[in-house]
Amino acid sequence: MLRMIEAVGSATLNFLKDTGGIVKLMLEATVSVTTGPVRIHNTFQQMYSVGVKSTLIVVLTSLFVGMVEALQIYHGFHKFGAESMIGYTVAVSLGRELAPVLTALMIVARNVSAMAAEIGTMKVTQQVDALRVMGVNPVNFLVAPRVIAMTIMLPALVVISNAVGNFGGYLVGVDVLGLNPTAYIKNIQIYIDMSDLTYGLIKAGVFGFIVSLIGCYMGLATTNGAKGVGISTTKAVVASSISVLVADYFLTAFLF
Repeated sequence: MLRMIEAVGSATLNFLKDTGGIVKLMLEATVSVTTGPVRIHNTFQQMYSVGVKSTLIVVLTSLFVGMVEALQIYHGFHKFGAESMIGYTVAVSLGRELAPVLTALMIVARNVSAMAAEIGTMKVTQQVDALRVMGVNPVNFLVAPRVIAMTIMLPALVVISNAVGNFGGYLVGVDVLGLNPTAYIKNIQIYIDMSDLTYGLIKAGVFGFIVSLIGCYMGLATTNGAKGVGISTTKAVVASSISVLVADYFLTAFLF
């Protein structure tokens, strides 16, 4: 019993410590961006890594999500003769929920893990300390460009995800299920609201801001050599994935 209480208490303290560290890093990064020099070259490098290099995996994920969603919705709507609403349902679910959340999770797996590993390696090899010795602020040099790049590029990837997902749904709906192509597109145009898309982009921006901070924090908190880098990378992916899902609930409750 005492061991269980000790384990719960230790986990709670670690959670509070990490949360406080992430909030502190967020404030330092905000101050760094507003008062210090903006590392344009580093920022564009990170935007290329997060945006351009992640496009293929986002396209593949969104295409098959849209296709599967059209199939699943058809089998439900067919019972009520509402097949004409499949296009709108696919579009609104992608815009509000699936595109921002799934894109964020893909970016967590691909980029946040890389952020934690790269910064963690720099930390254990004392490269971060070397930056301080040279008078370079590590938050300004390492963290701020990654946070800016992720916050900007994740919404851009969500736009691509929406387009490709709807294209996948259209292919299945028209070519596989035999739906009327004109009615499919017309119902999207009639019923979709711009807020269904803009709220998804707001979610994506918030997700990008949160997961980039978590990835950078876990990297800067790395200790114990190569083993510590692996632990920090795992913690970054797990914490970022959970944060995306938790933030999604609160953003949905607030926006909708």
